[in-house]
Amino acid sequence: MEVRKLLSYYKENTIEAGCDEAGRGCLAGPVFAAAVILPSHFNNNLLNDSKLLTKKQRAELRPVIEKEALAWAVEMVDNLEIDQVNILNASFLAMNRAVGKLKIKPQHLLIDGNRFRAQNKIPYTCMVKGDGRFFSIAAASVLAKTYRDDFMLKLHEEFPNYMWHQNKGYATLRHRTAIRDYGVSKYHRKSFRLFDEQLKLEFKA
Repeated sequence: MEVRKLLSYYKENTIEAGCDEAGRGCLAGPVFAAAVILPSHFNNNLLNDSKLLTKKQRAELRPVIEKEALAWAVEMVDNLEIDQVNILNASFLAMNRAVGKLKIKPQHLLIDGNRFRAQNKIPYTCMVKGDGRFFSIAAASVLAKTYRDDFMLKLHEEFPNYMWHQNKGYATLRHRTAIRDYGVSKYHRKSFRLFDEQLKLEFKA
């Protein structure tokens, strides 16, 4: 079976940054986003959508991306901001923050997904499943995912009952059960449906 090769760029002779987020569907923790500018000749046989990679593969790719990228940045929007602006706007905000942190100003943005709201005048193109189509978006997906996973491991040390070292804040049965048993932590997104019964949630500092 032929494996589709990722593309190095969308617009030729353009400084292009790929952007992606991680953690949008989680019940707890921040949403992370990354922006990555790769050389036009960049190629890597392993790099792909981070969801298709193993934890070990993502860990191997992160230093490669950070070393070979012309510029990269990772930013986040925490759960309190998510509750204020909603998760869609928080995802846009995290990507805008990452783009703004790049040491090289891009001339064009490649956004994973079908929607974006820019906070700058940089032209952009939305790419559905772009993390499986372009190296720069795939690289951003790996950075966003690995940095967020590392962050959730630190939060797990503070609140081990929720098993964030395993579920990373996603809505697993064990996570929902822990919310029912122990209440809501200060890192939970209270604007989300934290458990199916929608019982009154008790806050734990």
